[in-house]
Amino acid sequence: MTDLYQSQRTMRQLRLQAMQRGVIAVLDIGTFKVACLILKFGSSDGPREGSGVGAMAGQATFRVIGAGTTRSRGVRFGEIAAMQETERAVRTALQTAQKMAQTRVDHAILCFSGGDMRSYGLEGTVDIAGAQVSEDDIANVLDACDVPDLGNGREVLHAQPVNFMLDHRNGLADPRGQAGRRLGCDMHLLSVDANAVQNLAHCLKRCDVEVAGLAAAPYMSGRSALVEDEQELGAAAIDLGGGSTSLSIFIKKHMIYADTVRLGGDHITGDIAKGLQIPYSTAERIKTYYGGLLATGRDDRETIEIGGDSGDWDKDRRTITRSELIGIMRPRVEEILEEVRARLDVAGFDHLPSQQIVLTGGASQIPGLDGLAARILGQQVRLGRPIRVQGLPQAATGPDFAAIVGLCQFAACPQDEWWDFDIPAQRFAARPIKRAMKWFRDNW
Repeated sequence: MTDLYQSQRTMRQLRLQAMQRGVIAVLDIGTFKVACLILKFGSSDGPREGSGVGAMAGQATFRVIGAGTTRSRGVRFGEIAAMQETERAVRTALQTAQKMAQTRVDHAILCFSGGDMRSYGLEGTVDIAGAQVSEDDIANVLDACDVPDLGNGREVLHAQPVNFMLDHRNGLADPRGQAGRRLGCDMHLLSVDANAVQNLAHCLKRCDVEVAGLAAAPYMSGRSALVEDEQELGAAAIDLGGGSTSLSIFIKKHMIYADTVRLGGDHITGDIAKGLQIPYSTAERIKTYYGGLLATGRDDRETIEIGGDSGDWDKDRRTITRSELIGIMRPRVEEILEEVRARLDVAGFDHLPSQQIVLTGGASQIPGLDGLAARILGQQVRLGRPIRVQGLPQAATGPDFAAIVGLCQFAACPQDEWWDFDIPAQRFAARPIKRAMKWFRDNW
């Protein structure tokens, strides 16, 4: 735990230094594509420290000066499966963005959707040392949150305070400077597989870029696709990517749950390729131009030429109806949505005051998805696009760029994390002892 705490603080300092120098890169390494944006920060004094729990770094002005996108290779389910192929894809995206920006970047913030993400809700309470809540009291109450046994080979990716209680008052965003006697905190912790994170960091080092931050793709998609009212009242962002479908739940402008389903748009394309016995690239083209989920009487008469270059004239001149294509695609999409519905039920999404669901990601562009999702997930479903960012190319404004646009926001205005507060290092050594004492109290 101590190594992770120090590494996160080190990356935070690298991010601040890169922003002070003026440029930093953000990278989204997905199963279908690798996207890179280079951000140039304004002439202001950079991020402001101590501007409130929830946005500790303040808001820094920036604009996009470079963009690069390439076909992802060597990545499955959001995790690296072939290091050399992934390295080539990342280098291509980085070089394209740097050439457009006419500058070189040495630091990058990375988001990903793999690593078997797991959410935990923690709570802790402490007595306030003085008459008013100080920075040390915030650090103490975060340290008092009892971290569960995450399992071997797992690390903390996000650990964010989402709610503070001061005596009898609840729902405080920033209790610092307020009078009280006892301070409580609710914290959301997101853990991932350590090997998946290390592989991604090692891939960036091979590309001569230092990792200045890590973020979960579900979190980034939610920040980008959900409007302010939805983040406040309660909403879920579902990012239908290529190799996986990620979901995040927000309330009071904080993420309280995140998860990933290992099914995505590539599985739909695979079903078309297997069902029609055609190459994967042809199946992707047919899905993009003719795909859909709701069949009408007209679709029985609309024919699609499959094409091919096998040399067999009869096979290369085959045609299917759009209804047949929909019949192949719909069962897989229903499976994905049913799995997402199960994850939302486990998270207690039905108990939120608002059950708005926003669909984003590349696979969300399939015609008829919003209607099918409304029947499976609930009635309040809409298609979401990322917010506008200054300098963002028109080609990068689609739903498939929601995660990397959210990463731009994360770079300029990050949420508070556990390691943003000066918790004494010796406290980490006492954690196993505290856990053992708690076990004795509960069992003896």
